[in-house]
Amino acid sequence: MYVLAFLDRVNIGFAKEAFQADTGLSDAAYAFGAGVFFIGYALVEVPSNLALHRFGARRWLARIMITWGLISAAMAFAHTETVFYLLRFLLGVAEAGFFPGVILYLTYWVPERHRARVNGLFYFGAPLAFIFGGPVSGALLELDGVAGIIGWQWMFLVEGLAASVVGVWALRYLDDRPRDARWLPADQRDALETELAAEERGSRAHGPSGVLATLRSPRVLYLALIYLLIQMSVYGVSFYLPTQVAELLGTEVGVAVGVVTAIPWLCAIAASFGIGRLSDRTGDRRRIAAVTLAVAGLGIAGSVVAGTPALAMVGLCFAAAGFIAVQPVFWTLPAGILVGTAAATGIGMVNALGSLGGFIAPNIKQAADTGFGSGQAGLYVLAVTTLVGAVLIWTTKWLRPATPAPAAGTPVARTNKENA
Repeated sequence: MYVLAFLDRVNIGFAKEAFQADTGLSDAAYAFGAGVFFIGYALVEVPSNLALHRFGARRWLARIMITWGLISAAMAFAHTETVFYLLRFLLGVAEAGFFPGVILYLTYWVPERHRARVNGLFYFGAPLAFIFGGPVSGALLELDGVAGIIGWQWMFLVEGLAASVVGVWALRYLDDRPRDARWLPADQRDALETELAAEERGSRAHGPSGVLATLRSPRVLYLALIYLLIQMSVYGVSFYLPTQVAELLGTEVGVAVGVVTAIPWLCAIAASFGIGRLSDRTGDRRRIAAVTLAVAGLGIAGSVVAGTPALAMVGLCFAAAGFIAVQPVFWTLPAGILVGTAAATGIGMVNALGSLGGFIAPNIKQAADTGFGSGQAGLYVLAVTTLVGAVLIWTTKWLRPATPAPAAGTPVARTNKENA
């Protein structure tokens, strides 16, 4: 589900040159349209997450996927600036609640001590979207003219409708809570629910409760600021990565560029797996996350100053590895201090406000490139904001309440790692 979600957000980057050539869209209009997705996304994020908490993940996540898939497919008809802006905005509205909904959903299933590595597995979706989506998008673009359909139209139609199909499948496949899982043995289900209930009591004692208290919480707002800076690095690179790689290779965006673009995302998968496990093993979320994001900032800067295409790709590998791997660790912070309605509200709010970074990044990059008369200035700005995010993560020690460990002798204490 996340592979398709991320691909439908950023596949506009693969179609950028052909789309602009066919529609006459300016660079500024492209940057605004790419980013306006996040305005709609942010506006509906918290209500959508509350709806998931109210109606259940199975129905709500399926609803999200089906509607956003249809709207993404409709991008094939975005021949004017107005239609382009409208569909990107509606795509954000439709998809709002998916990502924080899954983060919330995982708190219903996964104890805190395993959460960073499980979040890391979920985060494989973003790099996999590029590893497989890059070549697929490139191949679809090369169908230009088949059945009288332009290449970028093929891309939007196929990838959008695929999301809707998976949404229908998810409606039959997902279970809302462990208690609904018939595939889980009764003793494991009881042990899991006992541990999760103990964690919820600890978080409820330390975190805000209720919607309004959560929205006003300084801790939640601080986390939202950090996440905004992380998302600026993610989308500042993602929206322009295919074009940047094409320039490095001296060719147009197609299958070859899609394959090379997959390299940084392979590094991101390895980093997500390793960093998540390291974070769970040490319990040191703060310093591991700060160093990981700092590596991303240095990688973005390195991709610009590198003297050769090979060194630039190394920089992009470090950038992608850093800003993807930091996020599973980051999401253990709000999930550790929020429960119930507060979790639905807080996680939704952090993601909503943070995701505005996806709107800010392409526009600030375009403004910096234009203002300094250089195609590299924007990436330097994004490198700096990423490093600022790393500093802010370093200062989050005050956010973390102590979560009581399960009492010895409970079924959870006897549950081995495999059962958990």
